[in-house]
Amino acid sequence: MSNKQSFKVCFCFKRIFRLKVAEPPEDIKNLFNQYAENGTITIDNLQNFLIEFQGEPNATKEDAQAIFNSLRHLNIFQRKGLHLDAFFRYLLGDLNPPFYSKVHHDMNAPLAHYFLFTGHNSYLTGNQLSSDSSVHPIINALLQGVRVIELDLWPNSKKNGVEVRHGGTLTSPVELIKCLRAIKDNAFIASEYPVVITFEDHLPSNLQAKVAKMVTETFGETLYSPRSEFIMEFPSPDSLKRRILISTKPPEYHESQRPRESGTTDNKDNEQDDQDDQDEDEENATPEYKQLIAIHAGKPKGGLDIWHIDPIKVRRLSLSEQELENATRTRGSDIVRFTQRNLLRVYPKGTRLDSSNYDPMLGWTHGAQMVAFNMQGYGKYLWIMNGMFRANGGCGYVKKPEFLLALGPNNEAFDPNEPVPVKTNLKVKVYMGEGWHSDFHHTHFDLYSPPDFFVRVGIAGVPNDTKMMETQPIEDQWVPVWNKEFIFPLSVPELAVLRVEVKEYDTSGKHDFGGQTCLPIPELRTGIRAVPLHNRRGQRYKSVRLLMRFDFDYAE
Repeated sequence: MSNKQSFKVCFCFKRIFRLKVAEPPEDIKNLFNQYAENGTITIDNLQNFLIEFQGEPNATKEDAQAIFNSLRHLNIFQRKGLHLDAFFRYLLGDLNPPFYSKVHHDMNAPLAHYFLFTGHNSYLTGNQLSSDSSVHPIINALLQGVRVIELDLWPNSKKNGVEVRHGGTLTSPVELIKCLRAIKDNAFIASEYPVVITFEDHLPSNLQAKVAKMVTETFGETLYSPRSEFIMEFPSPDSLKRRILISTKPPEYHESQRPRESGTTDNKDNEQDDQDDQDEDEENATPEYKQLIAIHAGKPKGGLDIWHIDPIKVRRLSLSEQELENATRTRGSDIVRFTQRNLLRVYPKGTRLDSSNYDPMLGWTHGAQMVAFNMQGYGKYLWIMNGMFRANGGCGYVKKPEFLLALGPNNEAFDPNEPVPVKTNLKVKVYMGEGWHSDFHHTHFDLYSPPDFFVRVGIAGVPNDTKMMETQPIEDQWVPVWNKEFIFPLSVPELAVLRVEVKEYDTSGKHDFGGQTCLPIPELRTGIRAVPLHNRRGQRYKSVRLLMRFDFDYAE
């Protein structure tokens, strides 16, 4: 990297700026001196640092050795130990992430005890009104770890096949079989935990028969079908590894439509020898289709309350974001109780034609397992969704906190409308950032000078916990140093997500985007950590990252 950088202001004048190299902040220098002997940190010193300062009680000498090995290719490495620059590069490196990357939650509880990474209209490439339907958004979602895929099933124009499209709009269709094959080929690349396909079914019974055959032939033994029509409890994610589940509203059928046992005769067959195969398919279509369904969807019959809990069978209920919001005003505790055994899916309201999203926290605080999002765009709420599901190794399943699963002494469930005292204070210190000069053109942010970066840090969580704060801009620096600490009181840290966003200051108020990430607060690793940033669409930058420190101060 050159030590100087010039920006052309006019034909005859250039502004020259000295490029600053990343240097350890004062806290890092003091920390190094605390653990170093004779100017270097040995493997034993590094192990002690991991245990005592970084809050890793199980850190071994092998862990410390792995860090040493990762730095051997650098000119700054010395065999006898790490000096300050090597220690600094480790802290800013990939072996010092802000959260653990392995599955570590209990995966043997019923599905209802987990939040599931859930897509909405998973086949759409863009807006809800006129964009194309395609397998590519489905593939992209699965590769991100999404575990619930939604397909809208409609008859094709000839009424002899099944296509996927957003009904009542100008969206183009895609064949169902292509979607099923895309799911089969990509379901378990990012995660081995089960994929649920939710069908929005607009088909006559003869086409339901075709769907049943298509699904069975495509997925084979990967398809999970319960042995009985109704189950008292959902299976666990662990028991369903690498399995596909179908969830939809069961179709109605008459007793006469049940498949006939082999060896029996039907007088109608003798009377109507010329009945064709299509009529026979129609007769048996609904039960064949119904047997596919692992998770039954729908509201209770007989005028029962939608939050009615059936003691002998579980189900999935779907509500729009607006319907959920209305229900939470008076039925908060009932919703939480319902979601302790049953599944609740929340989907964007119909007016979100631009495929925008909504605040997922309302659903999560009421135990909704399937908070369905449009995955094809970007924005604050999708970043928060991605942050939540970075937890538990990014497997697409996050165990609900215990308070959403427990009942009180009087058999009452948690009421999200009741105030909760502060449980802990999260201390976040933003030291510095680097990598923009490598990942962006030098005039990307400003034609005439280096960028003026500032950081916005905050909490997405329950209303009392939600806030954003920011540093001051650092002028004309590709490697800005802020050294700014923030304190966030948290009443429900179990559901909170840390938001981090870098902006490049502009006097017009329209600040340029410089990167973002969201981190699951229950899984934050304490101590000083390297925090990689992502672009608007959630793709990780190659070099851009922040050096930050995290500590929890639990209330007495």
